[in-house]
Amino acid sequence: MRKIRAPLTILMMKIVTLLLWCLGLASSLFAAATDEFPAISHADLTAAMAAKKVTLIDVNGSASYRNGRIPGAIDYATLRGDLATALPKDKNALVVAYCGNEKCKAYRTAAKAVAALGYTNVKHYSPGIAGWRASGATVEKGAP
Repeated sequence: MRKIRAPLTILMMKIVTLLLWCLGLASSLFAAATDEFPAISHADLTAAMAAKKVTLIDVNGSASYRNGRIPGAIDYATLRGDLATALPKDKNALVVAYCGNEKCKAYRTAAKAVAALGYTNVKHYSPGIAGWRASGATVEKGAP
């Protein structure tokens, strides 16, 4: 009987270890999946812009920023180290990050940085600058 218990105990320990590893992997994947920020529609974004109730962050890089951005957007590449100074004092204010297009996930870098500063209303304009241009909306060019 003793000869059977030892291998059975080792097998159970391996199973428990495997289950714990799977649980850790699943929680990591869940955390990555929830790393998204809510999207804002084009209509809601333009309404917030008209009401001057949004801070826009362009995450496409300084060259792209100078070549064309959503009007009023700030250049994340330039302000990355001093982002807090470009954001509103109200931590509940709407802050929207965007990048190149719907497939681009670079916006997350800025959105995470803004959220880490305590902002609670951080969103993502998923069409990005490509979608903004395709909508026929005005694009701002040059240095701010």
